[in-house]
Amino acid sequence: MLDFGFTQPYDVLGAFWVTVQLTIYSAIGSLIWGTVLVGMRVSPVPIMRAFGTAYVNIVRNTPLTVIIVACSLGLAQTLGITLGGGDFKSQGFRLAVLGFIAYTSTFVCESLRAGINTVPLGQAEAARALGLKFTQVLGMIILPQAFRSVIAPLASVLIALTKNTTVAAAIGVTEAALLMKEMVENESDAIFLVTAIFALGFVLLTLPTGLILGWVSKKVAVRR
Repeated sequence: MLDFGFTQPYDVLGAFWVTVQLTIYSAIGSLIWGTVLVGMRVSPVPIMRAFGTAYVNIVRNTPLTVIIVACSLGLAQTLGITLGGGDFKSQGFRLAVLGFIAYTSTFVCESLRAGINTVPLGQAEAARALGLKFTQVLGMIILPQAFRSVIAPLASVLIALTKNTTVAAAIGVTEAALLMKEMVENESDAIFLVTAIFALGFVLLTLPTGLILGWVSKKVAVRR
């Protein structure tokens, strides 16, 4: 609990911890699903290419709020899919993570596809000449180099994901944005202080991410 002279105590650190958890779980899921999507987009199988392209173009151009609310209203309330037991808060958290994964993975996919385009075509051709299958060429030769060349763009995606977690407030997830809304309503005479606290909190979350991953990007960059 942090006390800045407000009328009541607020668990600001707890709210930001929920934001951190949303970011971590969503980032891991987005990296996995985004890698699968990019494999589909460069696949020699037309159906897989068509699915990957359609998914990325449709989901990426759909507002994130619509996706998060659809996960809550469509999956949970209409279809009864809650991704496990627990109370409303835990269900909302899991559904929010699912929505963030569905949305953010499209940007991961496009970043990786740009990285794949930087890998010389001759390497893939040489691997196929040795008898390697498409999945072997992609997993052993193409993707490792693609990941190394797009760490900086992926850092931007991660920073955007951290800020996008505020959308989870739309379905009642008790993260930083929802607490900020409550504090603004209750502490109307200290609005500037409230906004400054949460702005600083997000800066402390995103700035080190950009600096660290930027440094890693320079260290592991593929020398051409």
